[in-house]
Amino acid sequence: QVQLVESGGGLVQAGGSLRLSCAASGRTFSRRFMGWFRQTPGKDREFVATIAWSSGTTYYADSVKGRFTISRDNAKNTIDLQMNSLRPEDTAVYYCAGSQGGVLYFTSAYDTWGQGTQVTVSS
Repeated sequence: QVQLVESGGGLVQAGGSLRLSCAASGRTFSRRFMGWFRQTPGKDREFVATIAWSSGTTYYADSVKGRFTISRDNAKNTIDLQMNSLRPEDTAVYYCAGSQGGVLYFTSAYDTWGQGTQVTVSS
């Protein structure tokens, strides 16, 4: 069974940085795209960024563009999310997810999810 496991969340002051990682384990994991979403209580899960495994092409939500960077390590089957210039509104549970394609800004395009990691940004 494939599992996605996130790590790297925590508490940081506004303006600071955090780096999230997502590792795939289990049987051979193959997805065309890997992404990050985030969710706060009472709100829908929100697209943050996604990356194509083969080409490395990236897509970002406008709210994080220029501050967050998604990257992948094909050999290790991991993806990272480098988050700089963090703001209190970035506070959320961040989820890693895998997709075979579709409209990548929507959760429905992703069929494999991690358990999430909490990121808290204090003002």
